[in-house]
Amino acid sequence: MSLELAWSNEQNKIEIDERLIDLLNKALQIAAEAEGITEGEVALTFVDDEAIHELNRDYRGIDRPTDVLSFAMNESQDDELEIVYELEEGEEVAGLTDVLGDIIISVDRAKLQSEDYGHSLEREIGFLFVHGFLHLIGYDHQDAESEAEMMGKQEAALASVGLTR
Repeated sequence: MSLELAWSNEQNKIEIDERLIDLLNKALQIAAEAEGITEGEVALTFVDDEAIHELNRDYRGIDRPTDVLSFAMNESQDDELEIVYELEEGEEVAGLTDVLGDIIISVDRAKLQSEDYGHSLEREIGFLFVHGFLHLIGYDHQDAESEAEMMGKQEAALASVGLTR
């Protein structure tokens, strides 16, 4: 098993090419290696503002579009699986326990933000993706200290693949 990126494109406004996916995969591998993560799957979906607005409203109770959403498979999953599948110690249900979570990126927001910040769309999508990944594995930015820690980790991974400002 290795760390894998599964992606889909559910919008038609901006082309998502293999070069971008390769960069995102490299950034994922670097960010994961820095955190000691070597196995699992991250699902990435590109959507438009309308779709992410709906998800943000339905799952977070915030009635507006956002740039990125992360849906982590949390630690309680193993306990729930043991109840449902009566797992023995060390046993796993194939295909369920190795999914780290889902990252949803609005390409509409990413495009606007890349223009506002004066950097490439690829850089903005990379930033949102690594940011989402760090949320999947438990990082948050509720205060200045945790935000600075996340920002440093994001910038290090992005710089390693040439996605700088």
